[in-house]
Amino acid sequence: MDSRGLLAIWVGKVAIGLSRWLGKGGSTFPGRVARRIDPDLLKKLARLPKEGNIMVSGTNGKTTTSRMIASILEAAGKKVVHNRAGANLLVGITTAYLARATWTGQLEVDVGLAEVDEASVPKAARELAPRAITVTNFFRDQLDRYGELEHTFSFIREGLEQLPASGLAILNADDPLVASLAQFSPAPVTFYGLADPSLAQEEEETRDVRFCRQCGERLEYGRTYYAHLGWYHCPRCGFRRPEQDYAARSVRVGSRTTQLEVSTPAGDLETEIAVPGVYNAYNALAAVATTMSLGIAAELVEKGLRNFVTSFGRMERLSMAGHDVFLALVKNPTGFNAVIKTLLTGPEKKNVIIAINDKYADGTDISWLWDVDFERLAAAEDKINFVLASGIRGEDMAVRLKYAGFPVQKLAIENDLKLALEEGLRRAGTGEPLYILPTYTALLEMREIINKMGYGKPFWEE
Repeated sequence: MDSRGLLAIWVGKVAIGLSRWLGKGGSTFPGRVARRIDPDLLKKLARLPKEGNIMVSGTNGKTTTSRMIASILEAAGKKVVHNRAGANLLVGITTAYLARATWTGQLEVDVGLAEVDEASVPKAARELAPRAITVTNFFRDQLDRYGELEHTFSFIREGLEQLPASGLAILNADDPLVASLAQFSPAPVTFYGLADPSLAQEEEETRDVRFCRQCGERLEYGRTYYAHLGWYHCPRCGFRRPEQDYAARSVRVGSRTTQLEVSTPAGDLETEIAVPGVYNAYNALAAVATTMSLGIAAELVEKGLRNFVTSFGRMERLSMAGHDVFLALVKNPTGFNAVIKTLLTGPEKKNVIIAINDKYADGTDISWLWDVDFERLAAAEDKINFVLASGIRGEDMAVRLKYAGFPVQKLAIENDLKLALEEGLRRAGTGEPLYILPTYTALLEMREIINKMGYGKPFWEE
């Protein structure tokens, strides 16, 4: 490490210590300061992991998928540097790497693992020079930041084009846009997806991908599992879902866990993850495909997934005042629909807080709430004791629920997140779970409130 890089590391590490002492977490500021001193710091640190770097990106699931990959790598005895706090811009990734670096500029790890914001993928690929890139899915998300899906697609494509021929692209076969990235990868491609017909949707959900990217013809779907993810083909040019190298032949979703049987090139694998939902089955499949493709044995993959602890705010479970409290980030229609389905799993009554903010990191345009299937929630209102609409746009959320047909007598507004949490805990019956569904900044604020109440700990300690 040269003198400029060492100076950046020293200043960055001091900034991390100061930020955490002040209770601020320090997941982005130290990296920003360090990069001003040495703009090439991440590039220099990324050369040090013995087995190279892995990048994970996509609209939904990248935090959970990355956490699953890290758990598997650690079960295999690998030392991993990972932006586990979820700060996925370049400054956050830089913070994660310099936090693990020594004061002398060494980084004694086997693997670098970076969850990367979609728009940051091209620059991150240039700085990390990844050995593998895993792509989860493409959904409409924060149109004021990313624009339409074609724009997001172009970011990921540019990153994949930088893979070396000796690298690896791990792609979701069930997403037409993700699968079509294969033609742009100079590296071999591994596909993963679902193959359990019992999971097929009876009704058509909102599909963000309806037309063939190759020729523009309307895609035909033989089966859909989750939004536009499923079995598809183009009747004009023949583009279709590719064969899956890693396929979940059986997925059993419970109210708190998901069991999977996965067909792999090395044989069948059975495992269980401590989070519910078909979308988490996809996350687990991505983690299985990534790690096994990089040489991790099936028994270690299975062990790592069983050891997996959910990342903060991703159907995270906390124990508070005699209640199981679940925090599930919601940020776009497809993800929100998936959370609603999971919420309604199981016979027990549910108590719900929905916290909607419209700050920059949430997306300032909240019109996407009208594309969420809250009618499904209203139709199952017998399973819901109450919904508290909270956050800066709590009134907007309440109006959307009212128009969906949710009974107004079970609906209340409390913009203050702390008061909403206290009210939710008070109103929930003895031993009943409380589900908190916040947008990104509302999640951070709610988690800070929970920590101050003594029920959680700072995310950098998890």
